[in-house]
Amino acid sequence: MTAAHDQTDDTITPARPTEAVAWMLASGFCFVGVTGIVRHLGTDLPAAQSAFIRFAWGIVFLLPAVLPLLRRRIAPRLMGVLAVRGLVHSMAVILWFFAMARIPVAEVTAIGYLNPVLVTIGAALLLGERLALRRMLAIAVAVAGALIVLRPGLRELSAGHLAQVGAAICFAGSYVYAKRLSGVMGAGAIVGWLSVTVTLALAPLAFWVWVPVSVVQLAWLAVVAACATGGHYCMTRAFALAPMAVTQPVVFLQLIWATLLGTLVFGEGFDPFVLLGGAVIIGSVTYISWREAVLQRRSRAAAALAAL
Repeated sequence: MTAAHDQTDDTITPARPTEAVAWMLASGFCFVGVTGIVRHLGTDLPAAQSAFIRFAWGIVFLLPAVLPLLRRRIAPRLMGVLAVRGLVHSMAVILWFFAMARIPVAEVTAIGYLNPVLVTIGAALLLGERLALRRMLAIAVAVAGALIVLRPGLRELSAGHLAQVGAAICFAGSYVYAKRLSGVMGAGAIVGWLSVTVTLALAPLAFWVWVPVSVVQLAWLAVVAACATGGHYCMTRAFALAPMAVTQPVVFLQLIWATLLGTLVFGEGFDPFVLLGGAVIIGSVTYISWREAVLQRRSRAAAALAAL
């Protein structure tokens, strides 16, 4: 559940890059907190149940924002898009919780870096966005980074590895739907409806596999929801202060923290290939983000000249 998001306004110059980096560092710590707690909870709770409880807590935290959304009328077609996105995101969350309890924290984090690359592919296939040669080469580099992390054929891939790859694909699909919705809905409404639809989609699966849950487990999952909310908030603040070229490289530090967490707290072995593969993926994502910002600036400059 790591995240990598598009810069919402790259006309903003990095006038406060130090503050932006600080917010990204805080975001990274929040997301590592999420992965660490879920790893600590382990397999005592089914993945669907853990995910449902986490999102139910999210609804509680976002209740003041969610209630007005439920009172608004939504066109049936738009409601259908929101529902499908909720289903896709629900599958992503279940797979992520499953993987997080079974494979090293650093590997989950590194594979999760594929999300923005997969979003780029999905936007080209589903939204008709142009996939230039440079983007295709950057995607190929990112895939190579993923292969360095996974090393298929050189070691046995577990169900957890496959689940995390599936989670990355499903999260990418969810973000593509979000990109489509962004043209007709505000960011707050999109986030609010995601919380509602995911909670509703997870409910029947969670109750189907439900096992007794302790107060301690409920409390930990509340902390997971709080950390995830805090992580997204810090990331949004960072993006408002500097472009992706400044903030994206900081994301790699999240892999460092995850590696240290796995090694020092959970006794997971240190794997240099995970760090190398993660660095390759982040390098590719940073290039794609930088290139996108350059093209947008050129487009705006051309439009400004045409208006003279």
